[in-house]
Amino acid sequence: STFGAANGTCFTSGRLCYVAAREGHMVSILSMVHVRRLTPAPALVFNAVLSCLMILPSNFDVLVNYFSFAAWMFYGGTFLGLIVLRFTKPDMPRPYKVPIIIPIVVTIASVYLVVAPVIFEPALEYLYALLFILTGLVFYIPFVHYKIAPKWMDPITRHLQCVMDCVPTEQEPLG
Repeated sequence: STFGAANGTCFTSGRLCYVAAREGHMVSILSMVHVRRLTPAPALVFNAVLSCLMILPSNFDVLVNYFSFAAWMFYGGTFLGLIVLRFTKPDMPRPYKVPIIIPIVVTIASVYLVVAPVIFEPALEYLYALLFILTGLVFYIPFVHYKIAPKWMDPITRHLQCVMDCVPTEQEPLG
């Protein structure tokens, strides 16, 4: 159902931000948890704010169309990466292994779900969605790849930490 999918996305997207921040791919405040509830409150609030900002310029139907377009691009990329790793690094340890047909089918489905809307209902907004995703490289390259940390982020992080009653997690990044 629509509400079930929205509920699942709300729970998972906040935790994805939390883990990405914990691994150093996002700002550190998003890797913190609420002191009493032990939930990734800053990451959940961040996702809620982003969701509200996304719906402002348009309506809900447009948001769903372009979110699903972008989401299936990432799903397809993830499964394509799984296929590539399966053949380029067959001896790599894996916590679990799925039959290769499953990632192949999901990759084909994701290609269809990304390409079909562009072909059957072309709109400039699909290009905007793609450009929005690619602008992430503007932030990724200096701040994640080259690990540039602006000094002005520390006081902002401390302030948000006090306001949101959050603390860093004890677990160190996996990488």
